[in-house]
Amino acid sequence: MRTIKVSLEKRFPNGWIDRMTALNTVLKSDTEIDYNVSAIRADFPALDLKINGHPLAFLDSGASAQKPVQVLDRMDHAYRSEYANVHRGAYTLSQLATDNYENARMTVANFMNAKTPDEVIFTRNGTAAINLVAYSYGRTFLRAGDEIIISHMEHHANIVPWQLLRDAIGVEIKIAPIDDHGNFLMDEFEKLLCPKTKLVAVTHVSNVLGTILPIKEIVRQAHNIGAHVLIDGCQGIVHDGVDVQDLDAEFYAFTGHKLYGPSGIGVLWGKLDLLNKMPPYEGGGDMIENVTFEKTTYREAPARFEAGTPPIIEAVGLATAIDYVTGVGLENIANYETKLLTYATNHLAEIDGLRIIGRADNKAPIISFELDGVHAHDIGTIIDSKGVAVRAGHHCAQPLMDRYGLVATARASLGMYNNTDDIDQLVDALNYVKDIFG
Repeated sequence: MRTIKVSLEKRFPNGWIDRMTALNTVLKSDTEIDYNVSAIRADFPALDLKINGHPLAFLDSGASAQKPVQVLDRMDHAYRSEYANVHRGAYTLSQLATDNYENARMTVANFMNAKTPDEVIFTRNGTAAINLVAYSYGRTFLRAGDEIIISHMEHHANIVPWQLLRDAIGVEIKIAPIDDHGNFLMDEFEKLLCPKTKLVAVTHVSNVLGTILPIKEIVRQAHNIGAHVLIDGCQGIVHDGVDVQDLDAEFYAFTGHKLYGPSGIGVLWGKLDLLNKMPPYEGGGDMIENVTFEKTTYREAPARFEAGTPPIIEAVGLATAIDYVTGVGLENIANYETKLLTYATNHLAEIDGLRIIGRADNKAPIISFELDGVHAHDIGTIIDSKGVAVRAGHHCAQPLMDRYGLVATARASLGMYNNTDDIDQLVDALNYVKDIFG
């Protein structure tokens, strides 16, 4: 796998304005950044597609990213030549499949810097990982009157499970606010913390605004009053990475399909001692020690949370995707995406009547916007005729839409394979929308 070096610093301490100034300088000279996006694009077969006679400008990686050929080929080979059920068979093929599956767990553990692979639970997606915590941890350790703090930026997957828990056992949900630019208000969050606070569940990166939350400080403040923390990392691990030992949260959840891996697999990382105190979320084969008609005993994590046949080949695909992005380098990808975010922001800002929603000081490459007089769904439909793929709607974040007084936005979310041509194609398509609507 190639290694790509980037000279641009990742962080800008003075926030959005400092980053914009620095990156505009970089944009003037291609020699200041060495990132072979053309070679990367060649690894993604979908990017060769023609949509309505136009090259595909895929700007919806925040919903689900395209897959490199390395992932596709590895999964195809595993299905053709290495497939059997895991953990059960004494025969060679089953042992090979088991090794592949458990090696994938090791790859994920190393990627997150987990203490042990036993802290890595494979689920079907990020939503399932959060629901596992809400059901198993929530119903075991939380009581009526306990408080859970979430933020105003949460995806429905990090809202609804806690509402279900509230309705079941009587916990209370508090909302940490944001400002008009989409910044997380740490001072206001700290005011919500109290002895009743038992869990803080917040996103790492907003899927609508692109805001990168100060999750390490959030964890520190929550721990100061004895609360546990869950981080929804479905967007964050793609753009910012995570070191779970350094972060020190109790839980971190993410999904494979946004990380250039397959759909049908997600990850819940949790501190091992806590996982082993939580009861199983589902019952069935492979998560048991012994079963009689009178009583069943359960294995320790991770097996106790992986009932039934697991996503065997999906795990192999996720591990291959992780190998791919780590080969390129997470920091290299983040630096390139930040450069591209600035290019896109500047060019979209030149379109009369277009308003970008979310200008946080620390932001991932996600741009939500509205265009005067045009519904987001009309934007999405019309620019598709020009080969441009963006998301349109409330992005499973209706409370955030309400915060901004919006019904829907269009959203361009960038990935490691996007380039300035994609942005130019988006801008041209949006000007076409303006022509249609006058």
